[in-house]
Amino acid sequence: MRVSRSLTIKHMAMVSVVAMFFLFIFCFILLFHFVQQSRYDTASQLESIARSVREPLSSSILKGDIPEAETILRRIQPAGIVSRADVVLPNQFQALRMSFITERPVPVTITRIFELPVQISLPIYSLERPANPQPLAYLVLQADSWRMYRFVMSAISTLVTAYLLLVLVMTVAITWGSSRLLVRPLRQIARELNETSPHEAPGHQLSLPNLHHDDEIGMLARSYNRNQQALLRHYEELNNHSTRFPVSGLPNKSFLLALLDQNAERSSGSALMVIACETLQDTAGVLQESQREMLLLTLVERLKSVLSPKMVLTQVSGYDFAVIAHGVKEPWHAITLGQQVLTSINERLPVQGIQLRPSASIGIAMFNRDLSAEQLYRRAFSAAFTARRKGKNQIEFFDPEQMEKAQRRLTEESDILYALDNQQFAIWLQPQIDTRSGEVCSAEVLLRQLQPNGQWELPCDLIDTIESCGLMVTVGYWVLEEACRQLAAWRAKGLRLPLSVNISALQLLHHDMVPDLLELLSRYRIEPGSLILEVTESRRIDDPQAAIAILRPLRNAGVSIALDDFGMGYAGLRQLQHMKSLPVDMLKIDKIFVDGIPDDTSMVSAIVQMAQSLNLSIVAEGVEQQVQYEWLKAAGVDYVQGFLFATALAPDQFEQTYFSALHVKEGE
Repeated sequence: MRVSRSLTIKHMAMVSVVAMFFLFIFCFILLFHFVQQSRYDTASQLESIARSVREPLSSSILKGDIPEAETILRRIQPAGIVSRADVVLPNQFQALRMSFITERPVPVTITRIFELPVQISLPIYSLERPANPQPLAYLVLQADSWRMYRFVMSAISTLVTAYLLLVLVMTVAITWGSSRLLVRPLRQIARELNETSPHEAPGHQLSLPNLHHDDEIGMLARSYNRNQQALLRHYEELNNHSTRFPVSGLPNKSFLLALLDQNAERSSGSALMVIACETLQDTAGVLQESQREMLLLTLVERLKSVLSPKMVLTQVSGYDFAVIAHGVKEPWHAITLGQQVLTSINERLPVQGIQLRPSASIGIAMFNRDLSAEQLYRRAFSAAFTARRKGKNQIEFFDPEQMEKAQRRLTEESDILYALDNQQFAIWLQPQIDTRSGEVCSAEVLLRQLQPNGQWELPCDLIDTIESCGLMVTVGYWVLEEACRQLAAWRAKGLRLPLSVNISALQLLHHDMVPDLLELLSRYRIEPGSLILEVTESRRIDDPQAAIAILRPLRNAGVSIALDDFGMGYAGLRQLQHMKSLPVDMLKIDKIFVDGIPDDTSMVSAIVQMAQSLNLSIVAEGVEQQVQYEWLKAAGVDYVQGFLFATALAPDQFEQTYFSALHVKEGE
């Protein structure tokens, strides 16, 4: 059982977001509290300093003795706090200023947010105060903003560290507790239900998770068990009324509907297929009962031979069967299964001296969670009735759009197979240039298809269509064989030039990949180093080590290995730690990186340095400008290809264009 994203991960992400939000608010408030407290302490110290000099300063000001006032101000001990002292007259005229510390710049944002610098203003009165004294002047002391700025930054760094640590601790603690209480028991229940086969489903009982006898999870398990017991009793009642056909031994319509109801929530990737066998109906009253029983049993065995074990076959009437086709996610999957069923049914069948060729009509309805079991059943039967009106051995979907989609998909598959069988596919060759000598050193094999206008081209959606039709392995093998045939033809003429062939992830991981390719190498006597496999990176490869295990025997057989489109898939940054163990000879830089040269060379430079450190050859594709070629050559790239040098050519044109210039002969 696999899930696309674990509930634990989702829960941890949610807890992290909530914890980060609330802890951020808490730390933000705490920071302002700390700063305000520091401002208050600083202001108190400034006021204490100001009061210590107020009386002598007022006397000097009253006498108008400025030098004495300056001397008094100089006696102020700044202690790293006071940066400046001013004497300001009541009319705002600045009479005296004394600086103690050289002011250093503080970011404007900090000064605005935390209201810096800190200042206090203390009035200075005459020594003999009248009833309503008026200040002679004001003593203004200003604190050092840089000192406060350092305090703010220290507080921020401390709070951020504590904030991140608290978020981590809270996330791990809450997630661990929730996982123990919720995720683990739910995962246990889901795994148990997933491993229960359809035939074991009626009457199945969930085991009650530990520590959950009195909560909602326990209630869920008990409710499920009660429903299963009720369903089992219902089946037993049906069995008491002969709910199974005595001859075929298959479940009947009641069982089918009950199973559809039970599996409705997890059957979105399934189809219901109704098989209406006209032969069973036409032979009623014609064949003897023993002959009809033999015919029925034979048809049942044929159906079972086509269906996979996880599919459920039922007999809903004397002439009709229904199949819950688990795992059939697309309409074309369903129609392919229907064709296999018809092929099996249509085989000639001798029944006690009578030669029969059974026929059937098939109706298909794709699962929809908005439909009840009865509605789904009626849709499939309606489609089967429509198929029967069109003639024998027809397949119909209830939804015309699904029928059109499936037929279009099958038409594409048929067109590709027809093109393979009728020489409408061909391999073309694009030269690869050695940057040291400037000569052609190898060629890449490219697929081309004959178009209605007589031109050989590669339609933009051809590769995607081949892959979606499940023919990537078939077409890929054909390309490999054509490349080997071309190498053998060149060898017969005394010509030597390696060919690079792309293989997809599907082809690479296919179980017949290694033996098939080794057989081609032996049949066409391919010399070591003549064939280069460009392994196309793909997210479909979940286990790169499995691909490596496949490539090793091929490399040992003399096949060179290149990683195509390097940096774009599984062999990119996620697998750099395994690069030294990869059985490859070269890296091929993707065109998307080459297009950025010379404006952006960072990625290409990194790939080149890594490849050189691992003693791997480097190929750059998609070179279209001279400046790109010059940069790649200077960077140490070994081989290049692209429209700057040549487009792909047919093999005969390639041979005429390049071999006459290269003078490649046997033994050179």
